[in-house]
Amino acid sequence: MSSKSEVKLPAHVVIFPIPAQGHMNSMLNLAHLFCLSDLHVTFIVSEFTHRLLLKNTSVPATFAAYPGFQFRAIPDGLPDDHPRFGAQAGGVNPAVINNMVPLFKKMMADEGFLASPHRRPATCFVADGSFSFAADFAEENGLPLVYFRTPSAAYCWAFFQVYDLIQAQEIPIKGKSMDGLVKGILGMEGFLRSRDLPTFFRTDDVNDHLLQSKAATTRQIVRAQAVIFNTFEDLEGPILSAMFEKLPRIYSIGPIHEHQKSRLIEKKSEASIVAGNLWPEDRSCIDWLNAQPARSVIYVSFGSITVVTREQLMEFWHGLDNSSQRFLWVMRSDFVTGEDGDDQIPAELMEGTKEKGYMVKWAPQEEVLGHPAVGAFLTHSGWNSTLESIVAGVPMICWPYFGDQTINSRFVSEVWKIGLDIKDTCDRLIIEKAVREVMEVRKDEFLERADGMSKMAKKAVQRGGSSYTNLDALIEYIKSLITISA
Repeated sequence: MSSKSEVKLPAHVVIFPIPAQGHMNSMLNLAHLFCLSDLHVTFIVSEFTHRLLLKNTSVPATFAAYPGFQFRAIPDGLPDDHPRFGAQAGGVNPAVINNMVPLFKKMMADEGFLASPHRRPATCFVADGSFSFAADFAEENGLPLVYFRTPSAAYCWAFFQVYDLIQAQEIPIKGKSMDGLVKGILGMEGFLRSRDLPTFFRTDDVNDHLLQSKAATTRQIVRAQAVIFNTFEDLEGPILSAMFEKLPRIYSIGPIHEHQKSRLIEKKSEASIVAGNLWPEDRSCIDWLNAQPARSVIYVSFGSITVVTREQLMEFWHGLDNSSQRFLWVMRSDFVTGEDGDDQIPAELMEGTKEKGYMVKWAPQEEVLGHPAVGAFLTHSGWNSTLESIVAGVPMICWPYFGDQTINSRFVSEVWKIGLDIKDTCDRLIIEKAVREVMEVRKDEFLERADGMSKMAKKAVQRGGSSYTNLDALIEYIKSLITISA
């Protein structure tokens, strides 16, 4: 039974993301939306990531305005000099499972689900959809579980169908045409090819550990009381409709970064936008963009994890250079992988960029995409980047790297028709042709469609829109859990 003092306290949500940039960003946005709805929030973060947020962002200052919000930092067990990004990103997940998760469980038990005189025990647990431990933990402790799937709904749905695809002998792919259509995923039968399946499907062995573990984790969502998706009904409606048959409660509340802005405006709040970039932003690129003609620049960024070889880097550069288009290129210090100095950015590239290009190590991406000088986005097709481009009305050229990016890029080119997909190629001629296609030949066509999609995205997060209504329903559901447990 709740005490009388607890009855007056708001619902308390514990949020635990994987401490990687793409997951952190959207779940920080979710935390902000909860704060704006007067919920209490405890946000679990690695000590390393927390230090980067303190150093490089205004996130801690923004949340300081909400008395019901708190960060709880837990060591991830990796040495301080471990980069955690780029080619070394693969070491983060095992560290989280082996170190952070046990410490999290102990903290929850020792502190009565993080209760205090000013905060009720956790009302529900919002776990990153990639956490396989969450369902068992929640059931063992009688704690309502809400999964937040940070990638696209289509990616989640594809993994949900893995066992059906195996039974239908559509995977493994070996021996089949990479361009053959995949027929076993409801809602994607007419356009999804074998090469568009998540990269984990590209195995010769149906018992492959990564494939099986990710499929099993995805199947855990049926054990949650609710699932949140960072998408909107006009974008992935057929996929969401198919999922409704399998899942008890689905709340599509995206694009979550734009939803945050909409709610701040509605509440006339002076709080800053939450953007959890873990690298310091080089704002000199905005000054450079200010000097460029409208829609004349292609923005190039491959996110926080993608790495390329020196050879691939030079193919991209020659393709961009030969296209005769202006470009702004985000070139992380760990972007190039190699041995014996091959991971250094070639001097000729740095010198050759000066004529019509500009390079930074990290950029304020939302601001860049919203800049009138930007006409297209050469992207790895990460879900956050895809949604940011959609909201900004910027066409895309997609070079997916791994995970959900291969499905996202297919949707961009074949379903939404707001860009081109050049997956599985890294050739200067193909890159040059794609850049010219989007920036010159079909420029007006792509911009018109991208603008229409942008309007739908913004409508979804405004009062009366599908995502706005779904967030209100999610908040009411969480509040109802207080009554259920009282």
